[in-house]
Amino acid sequence: MFSKYLDEYSVGETWVSKGRTITEADLIMFSAFSGDWFPLHTDKEYAAKTPYEQRIAHGMSVLSIATGLLQLEPDVVVAFYGMDHVRFTNPTFIGDTIHLEGKVLDIQKKDNGRGLVVTQMEIKKQTGETVVVAVMKMVVKTPEI
Repeated sequence: MFSKYLDEYSVGETWVSKGRTITEADLIMFSAFSGDWFPLHTDKEYAAKTPYEQRIAHGMSVLSIATGLLQLEPDVVVAFYGMDHVRFTNPTFIGDTIHLEGKVLDIQKKDNGRGLVVTQMEIKKQTGETVVVAVMKMVVKTPEI
């Protein structure tokens, strides 16, 4: 994913990450870490009365967990630059397995031996449903001369 120098990327290039199953512990740990104890994520009885009929993972936790699925080469990646157009399109439930699918949208050469790789990212679950979409920007190095 982000394991190559800037000049090695091509617009239109795609990749798929490994998977990761969302657990009840993920919901509880994210709630504790973030302070977000909204009952849709943490209260089984409350969640059962919602249209989802069960607890759902925090959208931000799904996004955070998915960043752990990125392949990041320390000798190449300079920094995470940001995300645009982030949308949480479907719920992620306890027991769902998510993975990332990425597509290079743009490559922007900058200064000081670095540039931006702009990618369309989709987080999908085992059903094929997309649960999060975003445009991710990563600063990577250019090949050393």
